[in-house]
Amino acid sequence: MFVLTMGKNALRRAGAAIACMACIAGVLAAADRLGGGTVTTGASAQARIGSVQEMAEYFTGLGMEVDVTTAAADRVKIPRKWDDSFRAFNGVIAESGLSLEKYKGRKVEKWTLLCPALSGAEGQTYGVLLLYKEKPVGVYLLTQPGGEVTGVESARQTMAEAALQQGEEAAAAAPEEEAEIVSADIGDEEAEAAEAAALAETAGEWPVD
Repeated sequence: MFVLTMGKNALRRAGAAIACMACIAGVLAAADRLGGGTVTTGASAQARIGSVQEMAEYFTGLGMEVDVTTAAADRVKIPRKWDDSFRAFNGVIAESGLSLEKYKGRKVEKWTLLCPALSGAEGQTYGVLLLYKEKPVGVYLLTQPGGEVTGVESARQTMAEAALQQGEEAAAAAPEEEAEIVSADIGDEEAEAAEAAALAETAGEWPVD
């Protein structure tokens, strides 16, 4: 039988390396999921959504998680005549491949669901989904307070960039952690050497049975 043994210094280095690799792998996976273009806009436009759970799955397909317990519904009317601000709003919706052009003058369901990962002390961010006869006709993000509206693709890019930055910071921190471990190892080795020297000096004084 082959038995592999490792000293405490080697175990410490291995543990640090594994932790760093796990951190980087997690961040890169998140970046891939958020920035990898997982949404097929044609398919999303054809989807039918009849429940809050299906709304959550829809947002998951966009690379975002929502809290279904916060779901709230309202009915709003798409204006017949658009000013520049509403045209700009429709441009935000167009990032997801949808448009309100065909629904001028019609009432749509407006669902809002909290996005926990995008919310914090500065404000709460909600995923907003507009449905006409259970068909998605608009989707965007709304931050409160302030009422800032963000397109899904813009938000995805921002999240992906943040995830990649975290990965770079984790990779940069790895050499520093290794240096600290090596420094601690040297300190341990010096202490062990000093202890061995002290024992050698007093070895002749030990009682012999």
